[in-house]
Amino acid sequence: MSRDVVFSCDENNPDELIKEFFEKFPYFEEQDKQRIREAWAYLLQKSDGVSHSSGSSFFVHAMRVAFIIAQNEFDTDCVIASFFHNYYLLNISDQEIEEKLGPTVKQIVTGISKIRTISVNSKTLVQADAIRKMLFAMSDDIRIIFIKIADRLDHIRNIRNLENEKQRALAAEVIDIWAPLADRLGMQQVKNEFEDLSLKYTNPAAFQQIKAVISQKKDERASYLNNAVQKIQDEADKAGLKVTITSRAKHFYSIYQKMRKRNKEPGELYDLLALRIICQKNQDCYTLIGIVHSLWKPLDGRFKDYIAMPKANGYQSLHTTVMCIDRPLEIQIRTQKMHDIAEHGVASHWLYKKGTNHDFVNASQLGIFNQLQQLKDKQMEDESSFKQFKDELLADEIVVFTPKGDVKKLPIGSTAIDFAYSIHSAVGEKIVGAKADGKIIPLTQELKNTQIIEILTNPQAHPTENQLKYCKTGRARNRINAWLAANDPNFIDKAAQQRENDLNAEKNGTHQTAPIEKKGHHKGNGQNNALQQPKVEKVKIGNTSNFMITFAQCCHPTYPDPIVGYVSRYKGITVHKATCLTFQRIQNVEKRTVEIEWDETKN
Repeated sequence: MSRDVVFSCDENNPDELIKEFFEKFPYFEEQDKQRIREAWAYLLQKSDGVSHSSGSSFFVHAMRVAFIIAQNEFDTDCVIASFFHNYYLLNISDQEIEEKLGPTVKQIVTGISKIRTISVNSKTLVQADAIRKMLFAMSDDIRIIFIKIADRLDHIRNIRNLENEKQRALAAEVIDIWAPLADRLGMQQVKNEFEDLSLKYTNPAAFQQIKAVISQKKDERASYLNNAVQKIQDEADKAGLKVTITSRAKHFYSIYQKMRKRNKEPGELYDLLALRIICQKNQDCYTLIGIVHSLWKPLDGRFKDYIAMPKANGYQSLHTTVMCIDRPLEIQIRTQKMHDIAEHGVASHWLYKKGTNHDFVNASQLGIFNQLQQLKDKQMEDESSFKQFKDELLADEIVVFTPKGDVKKLPIGSTAIDFAYSIHSAVGEKIVGAKADGKIIPLTQELKNTQIIEILTNPQAHPTENQLKYCKTGRARNRINAWLAANDPNFIDKAAQQRENDLNAEKNGTHQTAPIEKKGHHKGNGQNNALQQPKVEKVKIGNTSNFMITFAQCCHPTYPDPIVGYVSRYKGITVHKATCLTFQRIQNVEKRTVEIEWDETKN
């Protein structure tokens, strides 16, 4: 879908454009060709004298978008809709669109028109809601988003025709929304092109620096990669495997990210090279990984099996990095079908729709669509809730497992707290610790792909405000917020408070932030008594409080934290928070645990 559109004919000649379109895409039936010709003639009539923002004739951009769509053999309605994705600029009514082009085209183009006002640089709820509507448009008709992606792709390919300020705005929009969205839809080729073109205009110095390094080492790289390719080809021939091997340098944005992560110049990076091996059958992939690992030593922790465990966007491949002639070399191994899905993602559905093989990505089965269905009616109450929604929806995912082998897909950066709430709210509310692959991990630690996660709970535990800092998913954050708001009189829902302040500011015509007050229990006089609450420092067992206690320094329990007591040899009873990990790790702790509670009796 991301092959650049360069017309061989004169792009200002509409008759030559439609002729070249059918020459390049001969898959249409005669009746479909007739519909497309009629739609093209109608577009020329309505756009006469109208120019596109890039400076070219209106119909030129429309045809470029149609080319991008047709590269994936989309249906006739989708191609016609791509002609009219900007129909609102041509003084055409929705009724006229339906009468001239049919109800399906009308549904697609009106869906596109609803999301035309997106500007991710605007920090307003109006724009946040616009992006929300854009994402939800996918659940109505996936073709809406494909045409919008094709439109954005053509815009950034022709970005040089825009003013500098508009170039930066478009590049930022692409990297923030469209590249991650293409990734979630499995469209790797489009994602890479979006990222590289965006980098070129957001950080031209870094782009040129990387380009220079790649260019300087071109001959050296070719010799190195050709040698590696020949060795794999020889061994594949011996095994009777038919393979196609291609070599490449990694795309610029990927190199840029490595530079930032490792704080290095591009010339200091060595793992910039990659090979891709395309074979015929799934079992050939595993034979080839054995061949590669017999030729060169694999780097520890760099083998990933996305065939047995596909990514959430349907991507399948084997990945490994080996030390080949004293430098790292990344190798991907996949079948041709896997490769088409990796390049085109959900769009591969149309590439294979006419065949009998159903081994392609089904849009409705992707995680992003399940999330959209769950969140479809949720309103974006403020900018922070929108950012949380967008980040979670467009972030890449990891796959982790329960001890029973159930699969949980979470955004990258998720912690055991997110995992616990993904199982059930009751598990999240009682979490006190976690194990990853059998080893205790901090609740604040980010989970890694394919880990087996076990949650440790305590019936006396409950959510804490501190946990909110370490949640990645909206589900966990919302459930913790709800519990604290209902059960903790000292909890301040800062997001809700800010929303109230913003509403008051709008009513009063001011944008000052009101001070946040402590919440507390209110008695008959209407006074806020939270600040007058007595400090409780005593604990009791039953009705007895006359015994020696020590407050644990590991968790610093304070009223009204749920607490447990540990009978120590020299310090009487040591008081821990019920959520204290140190307490949970004490050997045979249950033999020395005693039930205690805060003594709220007034002295």
